[in-house]
Amino acid sequence: MAGISAINIQQKAILDTIRRTDQGEWKVLVTDRGSRKLIDGVVREDDILELNVTNIENIEDMRPMNKEMDAVYLLSPLPHIVDCVMADFERRRYKRTFLMWTSILQPELQHRFDQSTMARQQIVQASVLNIDYYPCESHLITFRDPWSFPTLFHPACNHLVRQHMDDLAQKIVAICASLGEYPAIRYYSPRNPNHEASVLCSHLARFVQTQLDRYAKYNNDFPPPSTRPRGLLVITDRSLDLFAPLLHEFTYQAMVHDLLPLTEGDKIYYRSGISQAQLGKDQEISEKDSIWVKYRHLHMKELLDELVKDFNAFKAQNPQFADSDAPATINNIKDMLAGLPKFQEGKEAYSLHLSMTQDAMNVFQETRLADVASVEQSLATGLDEDYKKPKNMADQVVRLLDDDAIQFPDRLRLIIQYLLYRNGLLPTDTQKLLAHARLPAQDSEVIHNLELLGAHVTRQLKDSRPAAQSQFGKKEAQAPVDESGLSRFDPALKVVLEELSRGTLDQNMFPFTKPHLDAADGLIGQDNVSQASLRSAKPTWARTRPSTSEPRQRILVFMAGGATYSESRACYEASSSLNKDIFLATSHMLTPSLYLRQVGDLSVDRRRLDLPADRPKPRAPDHLFRKEMPPPPPKSHAQAESRSQPPLAGMQNLRVKDSSALSRPANGHTPQTSSSHNAKLSKGKDKEGEKKKKHHFFSSKK
Repeated sequence: MAGISAINIQQKAILDTIRRTDQGEWKVLVTDRGSRKLIDGVVREDDILELNVTNIENIEDMRPMNKEMDAVYLLSPLPHIVDCVMADFERRRYKRTFLMWTSILQPELQHRFDQSTMARQQIVQASVLNIDYYPCESHLITFRDPWSFPTLFHPACNHLVRQHMDDLAQKIVAICASLGEYPAIRYYSPRNPNHEASVLCSHLARFVQTQLDRYAKYNNDFPPPSTRPRGLLVITDRSLDLFAPLLHEFTYQAMVHDLLPLTEGDKIYYRSGISQAQLGKDQEISEKDSIWVKYRHLHMKELLDELVKDFNAFKAQNPQFADSDAPATINNIKDMLAGLPKFQEGKEAYSLHLSMTQDAMNVFQETRLADVASVEQSLATGLDEDYKKPKNMADQVVRLLDDDAIQFPDRLRLIIQYLLYRNGLLPTDTQKLLAHARLPAQDSEVIHNLELLGAHVTRQLKDSRPAAQSQFGKKEAQAPVDESGLSRFDPALKVVLEELSRGTLDQNMFPFTKPHLDAADGLIGQDNVSQASLRSAKPTWARTRPSTSEPRQRILVFMAGGATYSESRACYEASSSLNKDIFLATSHMLTPSLYLRQVGDLSVDRRRLDLPADRPKPRAPDHLFRKEMPPPPPKSHAQAESRSQPPLAGMQNLRVKDSSALSRPANGHTPQTSSSHNAKLSKGKDKEGEKKKKHHFFSSKK
């Protein structure tokens, strides 16, 4: 998607901050592990070094003193990091300090700097960048915090929720500040809730509103003047859509994350090219890969044709490599060498994606996912392929559970979707399905824990509760994306965004945090109220849909508890169809396997979760507080000369004829002798000893 990018926004914020410190002066950049990850995600190290930065240091490592050079600190606002900074100030490690924080420093930590004379003397500039988030795509932002899910939904973590919400709110405000948006806020309030976490979005929205108002109060330049319509923040959580993390999605990005063994960490890698002739190697999948960006939301059936077509065009554009019969002239060789890096890069990219699509399709066929997905679509939508009420769903589910080609995780996903479709099952029926699928007993915990997310898991024998229905109305019949009918389901988030744009989103289900102020802006008027109206309070009414030449409204969606790649795709598609810039932010990205594991962990002992809140608090390294040994004093010129001269004064006291002079101390001290004289004495002793040995050689034995 062309236009604004969260990656570019964060990159510009980091580079501009370093650039503004002091042009032309050499400096050191000091980071910590957390801030370095943020930097490495969007900025190349070479781009930083070009800004007169000599090197990049970790504040927790042992570093040399550098009193002649300025330092730019770009740090995480954590207590132990503040301790490290104060230790540097005590030593006056650098000449001057430019102190930058990735997010707002807590008042008690800021107070330490305010009260420190050394800090005031050395700090030239201090500021907050508001970059404490990870933009992994142009319109997809995560916090890389998978522990957010158990913190929000595990019953034993209730006392951690308030602090965690405060942390989440701070990160959300940082995104809004980076985007230059002071948005109206709407939040998800489920109908007829039956779970304790149903108030999650309500509380989080108020945390965000409070921090956003505070930020605007202390930053007079926020929001910046703009003719763009006022932004909107929509806060929801994982309970909005329990089907999305379970369904098999057959668009490229979602499918490979579901079916292939990707290595997912700070970066995403896939090992491709494994064959008898070639060892596999890890290749990165990122925004730098134009093929990935172009095709990641395409349905797999269309992708195969497009990839082959593009690869043939790529070969045609590089005939010097494709035509092996071309004469090896000097000009041909020069052309080949000039185009070699770009050709090699393109060749590896196409090799990666052709390999991934083939591997994914092999899994699709071997595990009979076409049959599984057909049933899943009917369960999730409540409609069959003809958009009518489906029949005999129980028989279809049981038939698939009997199939040995269906993998065990897919069987569990199928049972859960059937349970959600029926709006709960008799406990005995659930156990029968698990036994029929030959699933382990612990999988029943996954099903039981869905109640913590608002699912109706059980029902009584005479319970007349109807089957579950979509909260957003029935889906109308429409032209299917693919002829097989395996993509009929749309994530609930896509429906929310469409209704939001039309101004028909239910205000009871998505109320405003400030209904008396924001309701007009958040409905039909949301397309027309500029940022300037926040201060002038004079909304300007115009067309309900802006033209393509006008600045696009920005909508930020935050999904607490993790989001899926199908929901990310839905935001990109809504951005294109509604002519808006829609960003999806979440704690972490969910794959079906991760989702099942995290739901299952909601009933385990909290100590087994290894939550960051339960770990020992990090401390500043001891070496920062050790006093350095003072350097040895420099030798004076007189001392150096006296040591180099021979001891003539001592030799004058010696008398050669008087042997007792050798052992007599002069002035109470042992006399100093020359090395040559000592050598002669030792030589004489050796000869005397030799004679004694010869004299008594045969007298040792009688």
